[in-house]
Amino acid sequence: MRQFFQYMRIWVCISLLCYLLAWAVPAQAASSNPKLEQQVLQILREHPEVIIESVQTYQQQQQQQLQQARQAFLQDLKTNPQLVISESPTTGLATSKIVLVEFSDFQCPYCAEAHKTLKQLLAKHQNEVKLVYKYFPLTAIHAEALSAAKAAWAANQQGKFWEYHDALFANQKQLGQALYLDTAKSLNLDLEKFKIDAFGVNNLAEKSIGKDVRLAEKLGIAGTPFFVMNSKNFSGVVQLSNIESILADAK
Repeated sequence: MRQFFQYMRIWVCISLLCYLLAWAVPAQAASSNPKLEQQVLQILREHPEVIIESVQTYQQQQQQQLQQARQAFLQDLKTNPQLVISESPTTGLATSKIVLVEFSDFQCPYCAEAHKTLKQLLAKHQNEVKLVYKYFPLTAIHAEALSAAKAAWAANQQGKFWEYHDALFANQKQLGQALYLDTAKSLNLDLEKFKIDAFGVNNLAEKSIGKDVRLAEKLGIAGTPFFVMNSKNFSGVVQLSNIESILADAK
């Protein structure tokens, strides 16, 4: 009962603040309202705990939603992996029950290092694991991340994702329009189709990449590379032995 009244107090105070602030918007548009500002400040001075409690409640709700999203993702990966894979590029044993999901950024130096480790992993365990690539371009810090992802997506439309993927990481310091086109030429892609798919006005590449980005954000992934294998997740530059240990547990 005490908790009920605490929630009621928070709700009443926040509602009052919202009501006052809602009226404040048009008033401030014309001129400042010192009296109203003082009323709001007075409420905050008298009940500072309301703000703290509200923030804590919000954070708890967000954390609960995050945990639910992660649990649902892991459950799907275990019982219905194709739902997680969807249209994402895959390599390795097609029928493998062990699925390694990678969220990656072509301009991320740590992803380039992890790429080398994954190549070793697949060379040794290609009949045991299936690698799934999810786009997660960190556009806030990597100017070419989205363009590189779109180019890789376009290559995937012609069945050359992994070759293009390898070329981007091998030439990470040269990411740019010239590299994207030269790589497409070297892989004998249909250049006109490639240009339309990668950089056309239809934005199909960006829409598809956006699905992976939203999934990453829903799962609370903050950086790249990020991996999920069965119920385990790990991130950053990882050693082959560490991934093999997780693989052994998964088997």
